[in-house]
Amino acid sequence: MDPSAFEKSFMIIAAVAGVTSFWAVWFAITWQPPIEARLKALGTRRMKTRNEQPTSNRPSPKATSLSFMRTIADRLNLLRGAAADQTTRKLRLAGYMSRDAAVVYVFVKLALPLTLGFVMIFLTSVTDLLDIPDNMVLPASVGAVLAGFLLPEMYIKNVTTKRREILNYLLPEGLDLLTICVEAGLSIDAAFRRVAKEMAGSMPELASEFEMTAIELTYLPDRQQALENLAARSDSAAVAALVNALRQTEKYGTPLAGSLKILSTEFRQTRVAKAEEKGARMPALMTVPLMVFILPTLITVLLAPAIMSALNLT
Repeated sequence: MDPSAFEKSFMIIAAVAGVTSFWAVWFAITWQPPIEARLKALGTRRMKTRNEQPTSNRPSPKATSLSFMRTIADRLNLLRGAAADQTTRKLRLAGYMSRDAAVVYVFVKLALPLTLGFVMIFLTSVTDLLDIPDNMVLPASVGAVLAGFLLPEMYIKNVTTKRREILNYLLPEGLDLLTICVEAGLSIDAAFRRVAKEMAGSMPELASEFEMTAIELTYLPDRQQALENLAARSDSAAVAALVNALRQTEKYGTPLAGSLKILSTEFRQTRVAKAEEKGARMPALMTVPLMVFILPTLITVLLAPAIMSALNLT
């Protein structure tokens, strides 16, 4: 049997299997028992009078999309167990505090591999918009599916890393403002709220953390838990040091303003040390570009006249 014909047959079988799998999942999601169908019909009759209400009371397209995503996640049991808690914690580290963030993330992680796989099959086997060899169609489709699995994880990890770096960079300025508020006589929760209000425009990441901490300090029965939540949301060594200082102040009554000043000085020195370290590494990092791009051009400019003169003499 011709290898190309075998590969085409395999791709057709894979496409049919994918469509069948998608239909089976859709049927499992949308299927309802007879009693539920009757209840839905009864609810439809009751909703006829509500359709006469103003359009402002109707759900927005965003709410409808979130409801659809939540229905799929609930039907497939994607938001239960330890995996759901781990997903929620991962999203909070990335700065997504909404309760619907886990629903959107799980739906995207489920739909993106299927979408990319079908798009790749469509572009390569159905329409031939991507001109690639027949023996590379299957690896390209599998690579698209794997990319769909990996892209959400990579995106969340990248956002988490950038957010942690931003918090570490902005924390000294936030501690300076906290120190001013504490020395002015404000309590720690009022200081957090005031600093969050002042930094909402210039430092939104740190302002959101401080605002959440102020709310939890006000309403949680255990203030230590509110401080621990701050450290857990940020996943930063600098924020953990701030939390330890605040816990000692809450527990032993140590002066808070002095501790904040010391921490601010240490964090600022750490930031300067990291900048100096990056500056010290620049000569080593510039060695390869210098040898590859600059030195050949310089040598050509210096030796070209001598070489041309020697050729003219001969």
